[in-house]
Amino acid sequence: MNKPIIEVSDLSFSFNGHPVLEAVNLSLAKGEFTAIIGPNGGGKTTLMKLILGLIRPDRGKVRIMGGPPREMLHRVGYVPQEVGINKSFPISVADVVLMGKLRAGRKRFRGYSENDRIAAQKTLEKLEMWKFRNRLIGELSGGQRQRVYIARAIVSEPEILLLDEPTASVDSKGQSEFYALLRELNKSTTILMVSHDLMVISAYVKSVTCVNRVVHHHDAAEITDEMVDSYCCPVELLTHGSVPHRVLKKHEDF
Repeated sequence: MNKPIIEVSDLSFSFNGHPVLEAVNLSLAKGEFTAIIGPNGGGKTTLMKLILGLIRPDRGKVRIMGGPPREMLHRVGYVPQEVGINKSFPISVADVVLMGKLRAGRKRFRGYSENDRIAAQKTLEKLEMWKFRNRLIGELSGGQRQRVYIARAIVSEPEILLLDEPTASVDSKGQSEFYALLRELNKSTTILMVSHDLMVISAYVKSVTCVNRVVHHHDAAEITDEMVDSYCCPVELLTHGSVPHRVLKKHEDF
């Protein structure tokens, strides 16, 4: 049996004495595309940061491709929920994306190669942002900047891609195009995506991971009322045309 590409074992994490995640066990195979869902404050972003090794658990361990997260970061792309930026800093869109080529292992910066620049161009073209390549990042709209950050995360063709609410600032047309891009990327990349847009789950993802202090992974894209009510948060199912989608009710603690 192949080893899991991501493995979380008996993991717990607290913040200021308050438990955020408890006894988490999660095993994801190569090629997985899982949606991480749950209420605000349930621990979704914290779980991603633990997987990345950005914070350390109180107990338990995380392995990425069999190794500690920090040793494998060069094989992982990450788009955080909010990217802090000094909008007055004079850096172009192209240069932001090229930063994604600065993988761990380069002992010192020697400049970008022609192949790096070709990869940046192709990635920006995929996200329809190439025409903005010479714009300063601070001149873009929120949705445009998010596309640039996504381009930076995928320009090095990572084996694993983690995205935390990646379409929060992207319009509906852009969201559809972005999800189609993720489906294409998933042919060669394992993807974990935090999302409140549950409509996307049945159309694009392969599994669902519910997070609300505890974690339950379901090897299917379908979300059942029992799954959500028990592990995440109450929902109502609405239908717009032929496409069903769920709207979250007020969140309550377990």
